[in-house]
Amino acid sequence: MAALPVLALLLLAASGGPGAAGQKRKEMVLSEKVSQLMEWASKRSVIRMNGDKFRRLVKAPPRNYSVIVMFTALQPHRQCVVCKQADEEYQILANSWRYSSAFTNKIFFAMVDFDEGSDVFQMLNMNSAPTFINFPAKGKPKRGDTYELQVRGFAAEQLARWVADRTDVNIRVIRPPNYAGPLMLGLLLAVIGGLVYLRGSNLDFLYNKTGWAFAALCFVLAMTSGQMWNHIRGPPYAHKNPHTGQVNYIHGSSQAQFVAETHIVLLFNGGVTLGMVLLHEAATSDMDVGKRKIMCIAGIGLVVLFFSWLLSVFRSKYHGYPYRFVLF
Repeated sequence: MAALPVLALLLLAASGGPGAAGQKRKEMVLSEKVSQLMEWASKRSVIRMNGDKFRRLVKAPPRNYSVIVMFTALQPHRQCVVCKQADEEYQILANSWRYSSAFTNKIFFAMVDFDEGSDVFQMLNMNSAPTFINFPAKGKPKRGDTYELQVRGFAAEQLARWVADRTDVNIRVIRPPNYAGPLMLGLLLAVIGGLVYLRGSNLDFLYNKTGWAFAALCFVLAMTSGQMWNHIRGPPYAHKNPHTGQVNYIHGSSQAQFVAETHIVLLFNGGVTLGMVLLHEAATSDMDVGKRKIMCIAGIGLVVLFFSWLLSVFRSKYHGYPYRFVLF
């Protein structure tokens, strides 16, 4: 009888013990999870998840892969315009990774829509969308694993930089071909060619200083309003507070802006410019005195009104700025 415990110990040792059995089971579970994710990723670059899939494949261990999850609300009745815009950029990023020669099972892209996984939003205490979170291969998400959408925008290139910073996976963003630029250039050349053909040898319009000045002014106003920043960062048009429903067109930080904000600043700058032009014309024009007085008053009014508005926007972004100009 004494030989039985010894035999049991030998069998246990031969099988590797309970620790080895548990490790083998973890490896099997991990292999199944990776296989499942790879199968879904082969069909769709962004894997749609509900609460059960999220808990099983993203939250529950074991996991040796990172999952970038976009929490969004794409259903039409949610009226989340920013969600749709961010989703387009997110799809571009995921497709760039899926069809890249460097594609591996080290990272996956997923999405949880509020109407398909509201329990996930509750579990994470999340009350806004869209939100991007990186769930790393080891441990829980840290502060830097939540993407700063309001600061960095949702352009695919910005998302790719953040992904590289959090996962060490570099993704080269490949956008679908956009023929709008070449078409506009072709249209412009066609218009110029048509004008040259119709005017024949009379090319005085090319030496029109007023036309060139107006074109240069439009370009300067567009650049000073922040249009290039929008093109690079891809910020949302505006922000709607999910609690109050209030829409903000001016970003509260000096480090970011909304698209609507650039349009407002462009309008204010244009108003100030028009006022200065009227003042210049009032001082140098050969018109009668009455018309020049009207132009002068209108110019002063435009400058005071729009520059006051412009300075108020500046104060709202640079908190503590003490100065104002006449109004507001």
